[in-house]
Amino acid sequence: MDSGLAALLGAAVGSATTLGAAIVNGRAQARSQHAQWRRQNRRAAYAGYLSALHDRDIAMDAVLDALRSDRPDLSDIDEKTGRFVVLAREVHRAGEVVILEGPAPLAVVAERVANASSALSQVMRRMAENARAGNTARKAEDTALAAERERALYQAVKDFRLAARGTLGKAD
Repeated sequence: MDSGLAALLGAAVGSATTLGAAIVNGRAQARSQHAQWRRQNRRAAYAGYLSALHDRDIAMDAVLDALRSDRPDLSDIDEKTGRFVVLAREVHRAGEVVILEGPAPLAVVAERVANASSALSQVMRRMAENARAGNTARKAEDTALAAERERALYQAVKDFRLAARGTLGKAD
């Protein structure tokens, strides 16, 4: 083989190798950037959800505190309940984004938060209805049940936080 042909063949092999390496590196970089973009979107969704939960829980605590009073101020309870309802809707919206962003196991944990929240809200609703009716027969029982369900909700939120952290730490 003459030296010109060898040089041409060597250049062709070198070019093909360089092109192949560039394609592989480009794809790896694209996957890495996509994974980073996905983590950022998930982080924003999870942080928004936790923030909405926090605000809603503060409103729920205010309602429960007002209901625990010996003489509940019904107009104050109505005002605080209205704020709670608005914030509960925000939690629902933020939860939908969490479900959308995934992954599916985290959506399951978010569903547990929603169920625990619903269970506490049911007790709170009953306490408000009883306060409006002047019925104090179940007040001590409902107060204890609300405290139990608050602990369950706190644990569910804690589980969500841990699951979200685990999801964000993974490199898809």
